[in-house]
Amino acid sequence: MTKDKIGVEVFAPAKINLCLHVTGQRSDGYHLLDTLVAFADIGDTVTLSVDGPGGLDVSGPEATPDLAGDGNIMSATAARFWGEEALSMHLDKQLPIASGIGGGSADAAATYRGVLALRAAVEGRDAPRDPTAEDAVALMEIGADVPMCVPSTPARVQGIGEQITPISDLHPYPIVLVNPRVQVSTPTVFKRLARKENPALDRLPRDFEDRDLVLDWLGAQRNDLQAPALEVCPEVGAVLEALGKDQACRLTRMSGSGATCFGLFIRMHEATAAAEAISATHPGWWIRVGRLKGGRRAAPQLIRSTT
Repeated sequence: MTKDKIGVEVFAPAKINLCLHVTGQRSDGYHLLDTLVAFADIGDTVTLSVDGPGGLDVSGPEATPDLAGDGNIMSATAARFWGEEALSMHLDKQLPIASGIGGGSADAAATYRGVLALRAAVEGRDAPRDPTAEDAVALMEIGADVPMCVPSTPARVQGIGEQITPISDLHPYPIVLVNPRVQVSTPTVFKRLARKENPALDRLPRDFEDRDLVLDWLGAQRNDLQAPALEVCPEVGAVLEALGKDQACRLTRMSGSGATCFGLFIRMHEATAAAEAISATHPGWWIRVGRLKGGRRAAPQLIRSTT
């Protein structure tokens, strides 16, 4: 007698803060942000299955033993939304940790999307249930960046991460991501931020499909964490310089609290050439090429096999 094995595979795209303004700090210590986020077709892959012994195992070039520990953000997400039933989880880790591109939050969000899809498949439903307001609260408790990573689509995000306004039709810019292989502590960067109350984003562009208009607008924004990150990690400056040397690069900036920086380009072959040139001079750096709007790949893919 044969039995179907049911699982899901979910892409967890890197979150890129195209700009990030720190606009205040609450009495409980949480910082208030105004940021435009987008997602690249560069990321990790989460696989969930109802078969096997349960638990989490990690592989891939950026895997480290501690990622499978009890405090892992994926395990916390599964415990909240799957329950006590055995759930086997695998993480193919491609994004460097503590790098400012939301790898852990993306993995948690992918776990959440996967759990909903897997529950529907196990129960024989055609589609996962819709996310709820209670889900959003629980995800925020797991991590402030997790809710914005659930849809993995461009958005303006405000507050501590709970105010999410989707942005439609953002141009799919080619992007180069570069990390100097130095981990940066987010609390340390925030602690070095000289001013906590800074202006919010300028009025958003009227048309996010206008490639050049949006680039001009982005160029007038900033990442308020970039300057303190440079104090903590001077290598960020070397990355920005390497990206900025390329004449085809239209915008360079650090993402999140660093140390990953990005360059936006108009044509993919220009981005590829820039990445190759940087790799030649800095072979130890983590360098990837892709496109924004990578969230298109983020829908869970059902896996069925017969034993």
